[in-house]
Amino acid sequence: MPLPVPSTHEGRAALDAVLTDPAKALAAFDFDGTLAPIVDDPRTSAPYPGIVDRLVDLAGRLGTIAVVTGRPADTALRLGGLDRVPGIIVLGHYGAERWMDGRVVAADPPPGVALVRSELPVLIDSLDAPEGTWIEDKGRSLAVHTRRTADPEAALTLLAPHLSALAERAGLRVEPGRMVIELRPQGVDKGGALSALVDERAAGAVLYAGDDLGDLPAFAAVTRLRTTGVPGLTVCSSSSEVTEVAEAADLVVPGPGGLAEFLGDVADALNRR
Repeated sequence: MPLPVPSTHEGRAALDAVLTDPAKALAAFDFDGTLAPIVDDPRTSAPYPGIVDRLVDLAGRLGTIAVVTGRPADTALRLGGLDRVPGIIVLGHYGAERWMDGRVVAADPPPGVALVRSELPVLIDSLDAPEGTWIEDKGRSLAVHTRRTADPEAALTLLAPHLSALAERAGLRVEPGRMVIELRPQGVDKGGALSALVDERAAGAVLYAGDDLGDLPAFAAVTRLRTTGVPGLTVCSSSSEVTEVAEAADLVVPGPGGLAEFLGDVADALNRR
């Protein structure tokens, strides 16, 4: 099938740069909502069928394949079977962790994470959070999910100011997402992680695909990289829950299934060349 055409001149130029010199290209992906469909319980998340096979195909052609996720790196690896992808780099916790060649490297989390871990359950109980609200402990951060409640948006509205106050007291930041609020360390985001990886790998072009608000810093990093002469393409794995990401993207595909199809089209285009 013919490749989808990005809606922007910059996106079209970047896709052409990836296809023209794939050995110098870096392709990076969020996990949940991008490589894997969103599910009610993130502990059961799994990649869209065939999408990891697409990454395996591209790993033999592109210079770097990476996953940049808010998950712990080893969790994304386990759920996604990402170690099947030759040479893949997984940046977990928004770049605070790095998995490569079978080893995770990470600094110790700040003390505010332990404070939140001890106080968050009591806070949730004291607010009479609706049934289905639950806490995910990611090790370096904690997230409060409302997707399984009767009214996820109302639950978020109830919890948000109290979670923000706790995060401020703990010296952490609040990361809103798709029916989730995460309390995580300051000073790391997907934009910084992506920029550092592009520099490290001396990438000649970059593609980044994401679906949620936490991916917008990576989109902004792609925009900044363009000003330094590195062509960049942003791809949104779209949903009805977050429209801001689609508005910021050069190319919008219909969820992880659409991304899998796009990656297959890229592989086919490279094979034709």
